[in-house]
Amino acid sequence: MSPVLAGVLQLLALIAALALAHRPLGDHMARVYGSKKHLRVEKWLYRAIGADPDSEMRWTAYLRGVLAFSAVGVLFLYLLQRLQGALPGSPGFRSIDPDQAFNTAASFVANTNWQSYSGEQAMGHVVQTAGLAVQNFVSAAVGIAVAVALVRGIARSRTGELGNFWADLVRGVVRVLLPISVVGALVLVACGAIQNFAGIHEVGQFLGGTRQWNGGAVASQEVIKELGTNGGGYFNANSAHPFENPGPFSNLFEIFLILVIPFSLTRTFGKMVGSVRQGHAILATMATIWLGFTALMMWAEFHHGGPAFDLAGGAMEGKETRFGIGGSSIFAVATTLTSTGAVNSFHSSYTGFGGGIEMLGMQLGEIAPGGTGSGLYGMLVMAVIAVFIAGLMVGRTPEYLGKKIGTREIKLAACYLLITPALVLGFTAVSMALPTPKDSMLNSGAHGFSEILYAFTSGANNNGSAFGGLSADTTWFNTTIGLAMLLGRFLPMVFVLALAGSLAEQQPIPRTAGTLRTEKPLFTGLLVGTIMIITGLTYFPALALGPLAEGLAS
Repeated sequence: MSPVLAGVLQLLALIAALALAHRPLGDHMARVYGSKKHLRVEKWLYRAIGADPDSEMRWTAYLRGVLAFSAVGVLFLYLLQRLQGALPGSPGFRSIDPDQAFNTAASFVANTNWQSYSGEQAMGHVVQTAGLAVQNFVSAAVGIAVAVALVRGIARSRTGELGNFWADLVRGVVRVLLPISVVGALVLVACGAIQNFAGIHEVGQFLGGTRQWNGGAVASQEVIKELGTNGGGYFNANSAHPFENPGPFSNLFEIFLILVIPFSLTRTFGKMVGSVRQGHAILATMATIWLGFTALMMWAEFHHGGPAFDLAGGAMEGKETRFGIGGSSIFAVATTLTSTGAVNSFHSSYTGFGGGIEMLGMQLGEIAPGGTGSGLYGMLVMAVIAVFIAGLMVGRTPEYLGKKIGTREIKLAACYLLITPALVLGFTAVSMALPTPKDSMLNSGAHGFSEILYAFTSGANNNGSAFGGLSADTTWFNTTIGLAMLLGRFLPMVFVLALAGSLAEQQPIPRTAGTLRTEKPLFTGLLVGTIMIITGLTYFPALALGPLAEGLAS
């Protein structure tokens, strides 16, 4: 079987699996967030945190809950790392330095999971399980909660209430993420992923000697790392490590975990607003971009010219032979079009155009399908922008699902769009202007610039993957990328929840003959075009200096 055919068959199998899971999982999440009943374990948790799950919150109260919970998470994880040297279950590892502890705490709470450390040589079992793994669950649940709040804002009328953050948070963990993670961890263990609390031990023979590895609860952390679109690896090699991702089947299963919740949330959206076809339109937009990027990536990596590439069947540098170009390309697109950041190959070794596709996927705003929750609310903000543009073209007041898109709504949507590019381009420009940050670049020229542009694109978009040539464990990058991650995660949430509150207060507008039908293919095309044009106008100059210049020169 040719490598190209193998890659296509993997893609078809993945699409089939996602299609089978879309309806039941989407319907389940709609029931979870629409239910008025509480499980016994949930009631215990509400008592423990002192929350009343039945009280409704306006957007300001909902936002306070998000920010307060996340701030406590940053502080707890920071202190846990700083005290690691004195904690049990830390096999000889020292405490983490202040700048790296801040970066890691910001990273995992912001659902970014950017890692400027080597996992198996820095973090002990307590930090990995009680700190990082816990944040993998709750940061994903926060993203889903904010998305659900925006959907409620669209679905409700003449009220400013968006639900209860604490109830949404707990339900997301207990009823959605935990059950899937338990089953998924068993699948990964069956595939060969490790699950233990072993200390450092010798493994195998390598060039006449042995290598030392520490064990860990890898399978359980790996499954929520992918399912929650987190991305932080137990080992430095991330999903290229055989303890995390043993073979082709586990690789395809991990890609499935990355994509299943973001795609299924479109069904949840359709059920909650009372029109499944509206969810189909959002799903079609996400799927169109995802399939287009996957096809472009496979073309760039399979058909790059040169004798060495021809002998290898394509651009195999930096890729695992057990996954091949097809499995690596599908994984790379899935992880950069979501906010996952997990890698099963070396992104810096992709072709110039391949690296540009990875970077552009993040710069779209991670909305196709995006992160758990963040993909859906990001796409809905883009839908607001699209109907506004359509209204300008036909001279009609724009509306979306019966809600008027007025001055306040479009200002909030515009602020949402501007935050991340300002962070990415601003921090990149300052880093290139100063002498010290450039010392961290492994390469010079276009590829070196791409390393820094990729790092801040990944951080501000809460992705977490990296062009591995950049030595990011410095005070400058730990601090600036940490700030980019926090601001890139929580500032957009402010505008999303404010938009949700504004929409919830409105009275629905009756549909007329002139109303834009947002469930039709025409709107899907308009939405795809809006996303690509806005991203292109924003980032094209920077991309031209990095991956495009490198791709054209090769």
